[in-house]
Amino acid sequence: MLELYHSARSTCSQKVRLVMAEKGLEFVDRQMNFGRGDNLSDWYLKLNPNGVVPTLVHDGRVIIDSSVINEYLDEVFPQVPLVPRDPFERARMRAWRQYIDEVPTTAIRPPSFNAFVVKIWAHLSDKEWEDHKARLPLRKHFYNRMSREGFAKADIDEALEKLHDNLLRMERSLAFGPWLLGDAFTLADVSLVPTLVRMQDIGLAHMWKALPQVGNWVRRIQDRPSFDKAYYAGSRTIGPDC
Repeated sequence: MLELYHSARSTCSQKVRLVMAEKGLEFVDRQMNFGRGDNLSDWYLKLNPNGVVPTLVHDGRVIIDSSVINEYLDEVFPQVPLVPRDPFERARMRAWRQYIDEVPTTAIRPPSFNAFVVKIWAHLSDKEWEDHKARLPLRKHFYNRMSREGFAKADIDEALEKLHDNLLRMERSLAFGPWLLGDAFTLADVSLVPTLVRMQDIGLAHMWKALPQVGNWVRRIQDRPSFDKAYYAGSRTIGPDC
């Protein structure tokens, strides 16, 4: 049995839901409410000490971290493979995935928070805000860099530069095929989907207007049957991230 603890609007949750949809996997839907503090509850921290989503439970065994979960799912459910069999191509995929996790996945957070998430916490008093940040196992320092008004212009400029560099890297790679590794749709592509979808949602799609390969990739992604399954109604509205 597969159980997925996730949030509709979490980019990391969306990434795992895409893989599960690609593979046609059914799962018990464990929706997490960030506003209620589900992710910081004692019972959840026993599953995932990082206090983030998603968390996968497979026959009682817990797997955390979205990239790790996706590779696990591909190994355990090899039908509809999303990882190349060839070791060299697999290494290329993992290099992309590592870059994605380190650069665009983190870069999208400051503009996302400024656009929508800051408003979610606006009702908290200064003490409540400080208490909330202190409880975060993994994101405390990220939140500490953000004022009550959001991230500073320098942080946003740095994030946009990294997102732009990622798009240029995509454009160059996509010149050799419809997907990042050429003809094969892999976890590398899956890992990038939530970032570009989030860019659309916060008004940054113009950043690839002059990059036709990226624009075509986005259209191909959204034409896949897995997209609407992973991005169901309500999942495109911005909420606290993973």
